[in-house]
Amino acid sequence: MRVTWELRGSRLFVYLSGELDHHAAHQALKEMGEALDEHMPLHCVLDLSGLTFMDSSGIAVVLGTYRRLKTYGGELSVAHAPNHAAKVLTMAGVDRIVPIAVAVKG
Repeated sequence: MRVTWELRGSRLFVYLSGELDHHAAHQALKEMGEALDEHMPLHCVLDLSGLTFMDSSGIAVVLGTYRRLKTYGGELSVAHAPNHAAKVLTMAGVDRIVPIAVAVKG
């Protein structure tokens, strides 16, 4: 699992790539938390386009990020979610809390 980020104005773009499973979720939350605490963005876009696998641990990552942003008054959205990741998040009802945009294959 690799976590990178880019700040654009008041938006923090966080890019996850690789496999987001039980083993990677804790580290991903830690790294994302550090970026959120440093920049305190008004909006965070969690880009999942680089994920090759995501299990239910991804739910905890998205919701943990959402809760942390709420402490700053910030908002979270998920972008470019691969079909498998979007399915996991939607089945858990996360899409009712966090907007999720599915990756379009071209």
